[in-house]
Amino acid sequence: MNKLKLRLQLEQYFLEDIGDRDLTSELIFGEGQIGKVIFLAKENGIFCGEEIVRSGFKVLNPAAEVNIKVRDGEWIEKGQILAEASGPVSDLLKGERVILNLVQRMSGIATKTNEAIRVLNSSRTKICDTRKTTPGMRMLEKYAVRSGGGFNHRYGLYDAVMIKDNHISFAGSIAKAVEEVRSKIGHMVKVEVETETKEQVLEAVEAGADVIMFDNRSPEEIKEWIRSVPNGIVTESSGGITLDNLQAYSDTGVDFISLGFLTHSVKSLDISVKVIVE
Repeated sequence: MNKLKLRLQLEQYFLEDIGDRDLTSELIFGEGQIGKVIFLAKENGIFCGEEIVRSGFKVLNPAAEVNIKVRDGEWIEKGQILAEASGPVSDLLKGERVILNLVQRMSGIATKTNEAIRVLNSSRTKICDTRKTTPGMRMLEKYAVRSGGGFNHRYGLYDAVMIKDNHISFAGSIAKAVEEVRSKIGHMVKVEVETETKEQVLEAVEAGADVIMFDNRSPEEIKEWIRSVPNGIVTESSGGITLDNLQAYSDTGVDFISLGFLTHSVKSLDISVKVIVE
């Protein structure tokens, strides 16, 4: 995770919540009153967000002391203490909600990713994410997928070519779309083509695609169509795949399965912040 970018994002998140100041905390507590808070797991899952906790409180007060007790990607149990932070009470209270929101969501994504990997139970096929992320949180959510054991698809429109159905319709054919792309990009950029029929798969192979996606196709269709794809081309399946039917795709032979629900509809892991009075 890019720490410089993370700090900038944390500053924006805090500004959204704090605005000019935290009226409640500043009116009750003086700057010299020191306190301590702990992050406590309220359910089992995969933890993600150690750098959020560490950097978050220090953005508000560089002198804050933070002790992280678990690492990203570790399994945590209900009742387990995950992290501690000490410093001025007003700073702790200013930051705890934003930090907690982020850690809960990232841990939820890591936990769901880990569950998907276990359900798939494949030594060949890898689970990856999509661009269906929360605006402003893509870096964090994709990091959470990796913490859960998954892989990242492209980060945005800028780091890989993905020729989808609308591109194909406007271009006239897969061959024309790939030809246009190949004539204008360097050798370091991968080209993926989304396919919905066997004919499109064959056209994508002939056009020289680096990656072929089987879009909204059944396991049976994929098993048949993948025989036409040479070993040097990476394959991916996406669309209509849920935890309920994921296991059916385990023996299709695809290299990746991309799952939008890992980020767009995930449930946050239940974690709380408790005050320690000494």
